[in-house]
Amino acid sequence: MTKTSSFSAPKGIPDYVPPGSAEFVAVRDGLLRAARLAGYGHIELPVFEDTGLFARGVGESTDVVTKEMYTFPDRGDRSVTLRPEGTAGVMRAVIEHGLDRGQLPVKVCYAGPFFRYERPQAGRYRQLQQVGIEAIGVDDPALDAEVIAIADAGFRGLGLDGFRLEVTSLGDETCRPQYRELLQDFLLGLPLDEETKRRAQLNPLRVLDDKRPEVREMTANAPLMIDHLSESAKAHFEQVLGHLEALGVPYVVNPRMVRGLDYYTKTTFEFVHDGLGAQSGIGGGGRYDGLMAELGGQPLSGIGFGLGVDRTMLALTAEGKSAGNPARCEVFGVPLGDAAKQRLVVVAAQLRAAGVRVDLAYGGRGVKGAMKAADRSGAKFTLVLGDRDLAENTVGLKDMATGDQRQIPLPEVVGVIRESLAG
Repeated sequence: MTKTSSFSAPKGIPDYVPPGSAEFVAVRDGLLRAARLAGYGHIELPVFEDTGLFARGVGESTDVVTKEMYTFPDRGDRSVTLRPEGTAGVMRAVIEHGLDRGQLPVKVCYAGPFFRYERPQAGRYRQLQQVGIEAIGVDDPALDAEVIAIADAGFRGLGLDGFRLEVTSLGDETCRPQYRELLQDFLLGLPLDEETKRRAQLNPLRVLDDKRPEVREMTANAPLMIDHLSESAKAHFEQVLGHLEALGVPYVVNPRMVRGLDYYTKTTFEFVHDGLGAQSGIGGGGRYDGLMAELGGQPLSGIGFGLGVDRTMLALTAEGKSAGNPARCEVFGVPLGDAAKQRLVVVAAQLRAAGVRVDLAYGGRGVKGAMKAADRSGAKFTLVLGDRDLAENTVGLKDMATGDQRQIPLPEVVGVIRESLAG
């Protein structure tokens, strides 16, 4: 009878356990690889920060701040919040450690869990796993295109191709205030409910992101930012699109796009995968030119993205694809007796030192049980060592795919296995 634990993971928080966790690691590392090739250095952020950082940085009118944050007092009665996103924390670290006083742009990447109190469903978790990058300190359309192209390369490097890139411009200080007033006038002339009217007064752009059919219908003819860009903002956007075309990154312009965070300006983008149903966004980001100054730093611009590891895994599944190798090891050792185990422990250590993943049959199980364990491990090769082999200073090397077995000299085992794995 199987004994079950009286505990389970909190609602809306997935566990990733072997062998499936191999795909999680492959997706996370694959999304980071393109960033590292472009010179983005790793940054490790606190999992919780001062609540004020997110209230100011993310925006007090956003659903993230008003409804979704895990906020609590610590023992010193300070209000702290589990991080709901990465950019505000990166900005705080860049300012605190003076990175903005050095070479620009500051280019960093990160990965880890973020926390939002949402209604759990496929692809929408309360602990979500993301990979992010930020490029801070230079306002250059070519840099915007680089950031977008890195995300595109990350997805394609994993084998994904059923997604599309949607991009728009949310303007800047030369046109955003006038557009805000125009949109506000339009919205306040509609028969909106009191809460939506309040949102329209606080941040009218958020109303365009309302998912309710009746609100979407009322705002169908709302003025759009992309039609009211200043000459400078328009030129910036056109240059970004030109760079994307030169890089061969396909895109569609979505003039109604509104991201869920208040700090975005100019270039804003989202990667969408229709195979995921309602939670179709697999990643996105944009430029945030006023954020650093808002958090007490220099008035420097920045651009970045957050890509969902969980949702990318779901997108791979939707396309019938997978990433990563679920095998725990490449070589599995089967010792037949105590003397053989003592020797195989040393051989395993030598192979690991040579970069080969090795596991052993522990616990004195019989040959049949040990070979079953070898099969379940996913190893390509099994080393079988008994008393006769020890006497002859050889070991049996079995190819688990073909079933072929041969004897090789023990002193040559590391070289033979490395050569076999390379072949």
